[in-house]
Amino acid sequence: MARYTDSTCRLCRREGVKLFLKGDRCYSDKCAVSRRAYAPGQHGQRRKKLSEYGLQLREKQKARRIYGVLERQFRNYYVKASRQKGVTGENLLVLLERRLDNVVYRLGFADSRAEARTLVRHGHFTVNGRKVNIPSYLTRPGEVIAVRPKSKESPRFKEIAAAAAHRTVPAWLRTNPADLEGEVLAFPTRDQIDANIQEHLIVELYSR
Repeated sequence: MARYTDSTCRLCRREGVKLFLKGDRCYSDKCAVSRRAYAPGQHGQRRKKLSEYGLQLREKQKARRIYGVLERQFRNYYVKASRQKGVTGENLLVLLERRLDNVVYRLGFADSRAEARTLVRHGHFTVNGRKVNIPSYLTRPGEVIAVRPKSKESPRFKEIAAAAAHRTVPAWLRTNPADLEGEVLAFPTRDQIDANIQEHLIVELYSR
């Protein structure tokens, strides 16, 4: 399956909430959800009452789009989460948060998860000193994520370093914006994940 390449603002409008897929634009007056708070398409302004299944499906799609994960990947994460101890829905969100592209975004080294995914793929980051170009790499406590020395000299990363100094990172991470590196201190807990997702609806969908 090919990755979605159409307008990302349409995804936010389809879900009816800001998914923060375009970085600073989502906080400005240019945000599509603020300007047109209805679904895209010629029938977008019609009110539709969703069924129980529809609510569950929309929640799953919202989670997929927030983290930029394809359908098969997302299903695999759910299967893995269901086999772990604890609450399946929370396990699922923890797995998604541990992805390297998400950690790079959370550390403030990218304006969006999409940009973080691109930077990781292009080999700009290391984990414990080893280059990792796999966005889905699952980070662990104690691992240090850093920008490669050669990449630090690029104009884009100089902008990122200046912006990262003013960003707040979650408690399960520690960042050093001056050196463009951060550390995973622990696995995130549910209260440390600020994604607006009702994970129990996703579990109900896959439990059908």
